[in-house]
Amino acid sequence: MRQILAIAGLTWKAAFRFRLFLVMAVLLLASVVGLPLIIKDDGTARGFTQILLTYTLSVITMLLGLSTLWLACGTLARDIEECQIQVVATKPVARWQIWLGKWLGLVSLNAALLALSGACVYGLLYWRSARLPSAQQKILRQEVLVARGSAKPSNLNAEIEAQTDQALRRVLTNTPVAPAEIPAVRTQIREQVKMQYELVPPDYAHRWQIDLGLAKNYLRDQPLQLRVRFNTAAWDVNSTYLAYWRVGATNSPNVWEPPVPMSLSANTFHEFQISPNLFDAHGVLTVIFINPNNTALTFPLDEGIEVLYPQGGFAPNFARGLGIIWCWMALLAALGLTAASFLSFPVAAFFSLAVLLVVLSGGVLAEAADAGTIGNGAPGPVDVVVIPIFKALLVPIHLIGEFSPIDALSTGRSIPWSELGAAFGQIVLLFGGVTAIIGIALLHRRELATAQGSQ
Repeated sequence: MRQILAIAGLTWKAAFRFRLFLVMAVLLLASVVGLPLIIKDDGTARGFTQILLTYTLSVITMLLGLSTLWLACGTLARDIEECQIQVVATKPVARWQIWLGKWLGLVSLNAALLALSGACVYGLLYWRSARLPSAQQKILRQEVLVARGSAKPSNLNAEIEAQTDQALRRVLTNTPVAPAEIPAVRTQIREQVKMQYELVPPDYAHRWQIDLGLAKNYLRDQPLQLRVRFNTAAWDVNSTYLAYWRVGATNSPNVWEPPVPMSLSANTFHEFQISPNLFDAHGVLTVIFINPNNTALTFPLDEGIEVLYPQGGFAPNFARGLGIIWCWMALLAALGLTAASFLSFPVAAFFSLAVLLVVLSGGVLAEAADAGTIGNGAPGPVDVVVIPIFKALLVPIHLIGEFSPIDALSTGRSIPWSELGAAFGQIVLLFGGVTAIIGIALLHRRELATAQGSQ
């Protein structure tokens, strides 16, 4: 361990020698202070947090990610190219200790920079929130500066898939379909089946049963919020739609109903507070929506409706969010070091950025995989090779990208310890560990003297 810590100390010295630590600290502080001054919010609590949390944390993550890749590639590749690693390797210090020492130095450097910038964001958030109107400060305390849990209706994917397969079999029985077109036909049928669960026609009602789970045990007399979003085919940015809501058990006198119908815009998230103690003895909350409009409305299954409830304080939630961002930086450090274990500095940096670009393009890959083609028409010969590759890449991308601390913090969502533990396990231990094993193996097999002699 002493050798690993010594290498980590040398990595810190390299960061100060390259002026990287000072430059990054200045850039991070400038982004924290400068962005809220350049981009003005609309004076609301949500607009305020959109600027101060979403933008600043996104810029912090981007700057730290790029600097981590650059330093990870440079610190190892340049040590090899400039013959410094040969001196260290003959101390003797094992190559796996060199690799882990550099990784430990990088992640500790990121932890320091992340703690510094995070403390500035946290302090600036509370300082500037005092300048909001009192009504917006109340919204900020109830909906943003808090850790809120979330409950949604039960997942219907299994029922949708089963009904889709049944409908597809009926279609194939009655209509000849080319094998290459079956995936597209199935996708179309699935959307039609899914629409049956999402659509609320005019003058119809829709009921959701939302199980609060174990949270029911501590939510008595606690305020709850409904977060809803609906779409419409006749959407107009200037149009609003009436919404009748009734929350509470069907036969219970304890219900919540607005005295007048709400006027809500489509394709927008809306949050409103409901009365406490509306769920039944089993912790199930019944929500009924009545559509009095002349057009049908659709509530997406994944984000159409959810119940938000208080679950903790903002400070520990903010710290857990920074912890997940640190996990991302730890994986990027492993990626950069692995690339530098067998490539020169420019090529390693290019390779690492290319891998990062593929990860960030997960949404595009997912759309192509769902459609079964990279084009707009029927699947072609290229898709036979490309689509399976896309699906294989989406497995690790989804495991890494399922953690979204910035969105959670800006909307007052809870980031439980279990999520931070899962992020550490999947991002750092699983993918970071596999990347580290590959990088250490490549560095162990690399002929340092031969590599230097060929320059």
